[in-house]
Amino acid sequence: MSALDWIILIGTLLAIVIYGVWKTRGAKNLEGYLKGDNQDKWWGIGISIMATQASAITFLSTPGQAYMDGMGFVQFYFGLPIAMIILSVTFIPIYYKLKVFTAYEFLETRFDLKTRSLASILFLVQRGLAAGITIYAPAIILSTLLDWNLFATNIFIGLLVIIYTVSGGTKAVTQTQKQQMAVMMGGMVLAGIMVISMLPKEISLNDAFHVAGKMGKLEVVDFDFDLNNRYTFWSGITAALFLFMSYFGTDQSQVQRYLSGKSLSESRLGLIMNGLLKVPMQFVILLIGVMVFVFYQFNEPPMFFNKVESEKVIESEYYEEYADLQENYSTLFEEKQLELFKMVDAINQENEVLVNQLKSNVESLQNQSDQIREDVKVLVKLVDEGAETNDKDYVFMTFVMDNLPIGMIGLLFAVMFSAAMSSTASELNALSSTTTIDLYKRSIKKKESDRHYLRSSKLFTLMWGLLAILFATYASLFENLIQAVNLLGSLFYGTILGIFLVAFYFKYVKGHAVFVAAILAEICVIGIHYLNANEIAPVWLKMSYLWYNVVGCILVILFGYLFQLMMKKNPSLKE
Repeated sequence: MSALDWIILIGTLLAIVIYGVWKTRGAKNLEGYLKGDNQDKWWGIGISIMATQASAITFLSTPGQAYMDGMGFVQFYFGLPIAMIILSVTFIPIYYKLKVFTAYEFLETRFDLKTRSLASILFLVQRGLAAGITIYAPAIILSTLLDWNLFATNIFIGLLVIIYTVSGGTKAVTQTQKQQMAVMMGGMVLAGIMVISMLPKEISLNDAFHVAGKMGKLEVVDFDFDLNNRYTFWSGITAALFLFMSYFGTDQSQVQRYLSGKSLSESRLGLIMNGLLKVPMQFVILLIGVMVFVFYQFNEPPMFFNKVESEKVIESEYYEEYADLQENYSTLFEEKQLELFKMVDAINQENEVLVNQLKSNVESLQNQSDQIREDVKVLVKLVDEGAETNDKDYVFMTFVMDNLPIGMIGLLFAVMFSAAMSSTASELNALSSTTTIDLYKRSIKKKESDRHYLRSSKLFTLMWGLLAILFATYASLFENLIQAVNLLGSLFYGTILGIFLVAFYFKYVKGHAVFVAAILAEICVIGIHYLNANEIAPVWLKMSYLWYNVVGCILVILFGYLFQLMMKKNPSLKE
């Protein structure tokens, strides 16, 4: 990167950190540190909720997802607006009525201490691991692109977040997320405008959409019902609905965002704002990925987007094989480019017969190019057996570094670092709150002063920050970063949601029954994932991980009801 890019990148990040520390300095009590003195307005809450969810993984992985697979991923968010309405009507009023610091306090009121502790521990395990991924995921990509040491990049991201999150707590997180969201969305919109402006002069925006459509990248909705397909209309409004209800209704990293609202109405409006804007936001980010795909139909893309791994092959004994593949790849690209220009002309002339013929030619050439990419991945593995060959997450930033002008590159890297900081800050803040309120204050140190708990919260924030950096340091890259986070959430969210739904809607079920039910449900979910991950699941258990949210939730409700019936018939089973 140029000196100007470095100035923009470092200047943006330091400005956010300094602003966060200055704006929220001197939290005087636990209420102010964990709930921001309940001063947040609805639009601030909405931005904070969106920024918490929109991690660097969103901006790194989503365009690559669209580049490879098209717009279908947006279906994952179809259940989000429905979830926001359900939570606004049911969950939030109860949290406000009880004036809780965390979502899990409510569970003790409804059930007992052990159920509250179980739910909070499940959250701490899941979110603690996720905090490591939200640091590691962008770090491994950015360290590769910037030629930084991965360990140093993990520490850089982690320490920046720790500084202002420890200093200002919830208020610091909310304040900085406004600036971070402005940087993120502004940078992505500019990138979208740039990629469209860089298309060949002969290709209009309308032509670009036609090319994307003919190559299957604009298929938004899939109505096929297939449990193994992660992204369909049905998984979006059912399985993903359960995930979003759990994430926004029971995950403290999100609950804490709207518990800081000035009133119940402000918090509800903040959630509804998220429900209305999140789907369009993801649509735009995916569309940018599709436009990057179209750009690379007229400008030769790399055979493999992770250039560090490509260079290892070039410097190895397999160089000649790599060079032959590159020559064939370039030849195929030139042939495909000519066919695409012809197809665009045929589309403009409304010659459907010729369009279909040329489309078939383009698809054939694309398939041959894809096969060469697979051959390159084999070489990558031969050179480095531990190398990750799924390069989706490198697509967008490779485009940025290779094609965008000076200044824009620094801004887009600032987008990625800002996104990593915003989500990690929310996670550390929530982990600290849950550890302090649900475990430390409730079960370990019950009668200390407010100042003691304030200091403890800051220490727990620091502790979780260091643990997240440690986990990030020893983590390994998943198939796809955005899928890794959703998988981790799906392993736990269903069980946690099940506990809350029993609490709200199944008054017959008591604490001991739901406690045992939750443990058994979690064991079942992990077992089902093990069978699916190792491809040994029977046909009736084969499913995408998004459905784990539904399975875990239903099992908690079902087991809880059955155990309560057993206890009624056999009093010796009761607590």
